[in-house]
Amino acid sequence: MLPDVMRGVSEILRIVTERGDGVVINTPVYPPFFAHIADVERRIVASPLAVTPDGYRLDLDRLESDFAAGARAYLLCNPHNPTGLVLRRDELAAIAELAERYQVRVLIDEIHAPLTYAGVAHIPFGSLDAPAARSAVTMVSASKAWNLAGLKCALLVVGEDAWADAQRSTEDVFWSAGLPGVVANQAAFEAGEPWLDALLDALDGNRRLVARLLAEQLPDVGFHLPDATYLAWLDLRAYGLGDDPARALIERGRVALSDGPAFGPEGRGFARLNLASSPERLTEVVRRMATALR
Repeated sequence: MLPDVMRGVSEILRIVTERGDGVVINTPVYPPFFAHIADVERRIVASPLAVTPDGYRLDLDRLESDFAAGARAYLLCNPHNPTGLVLRRDELAAIAELAERYQVRVLIDEIHAPLTYAGVAHIPFGSLDAPAARSAVTMVSASKAWNLAGLKCALLVVGEDAWADAQRSTEDVFWSAGLPGVVANQAAFEAGEPWLDALLDALDGNRRLVARLLAEQLPDVGFHLPDATYLAWLDLRAYGLGDDPARALIERGRVALSDGPAFGPEGRGFARLNLASSPERLTEVVRRMATALR
């Protein structure tokens, strides 16, 4: 047990890497990745996702180049925050092969896995039949899908060859999980799937609603339907709002989005919208954005 996923990331990086070692992340990515890697005195190696007409994809050529340059760990976010990308089995297998070839340890944040939409399969990296999967460390939690983050509980799931590393973790990491969080996570995983199914239906409607509203009112916003998560990654560069369009939108439209640059240099000109709200509120969000940008 862990208090949260990022505490697990920090703890495992301390164990399986040394100060100054490179840790690869796929940018744009969840902002705490940058802070936690820096806090344990490891070096951030940004490996940007590839941008295609159909959305974001993993750039395996760039990933291999970053592994070959001497990185010691790879912090994979799958499903990916903020883009909603879910990696295919063949992509995960390619990662495993590269990690074995270049002796890179794989850590995976799979916290958004329960929030994968119908027609898309989330495949846990640790389920692969590969040496890199057997030495991988995965962090999971019910906190995102069931809205339990404040209760403080996550789980460290290790491959058979990583168990000894997990045992080296300091005792306070495990004892820092909150008892309400433990009880709530257990309840969510054991009995919460009907609720989750209803939530996913609602979120699916929300992502499609936002796509339709943007097409009607803000056609120059770049947006691809996420395969997972409750997040919308919006390309606002066409509107000339500078590197941080979220700042202009809160000042002009009273709409609070997440700042794109916090997700790395590839987030300049972008903002992240939380879809986990009512259709009425999301409709108002897009209306205010359109009014502000006019």
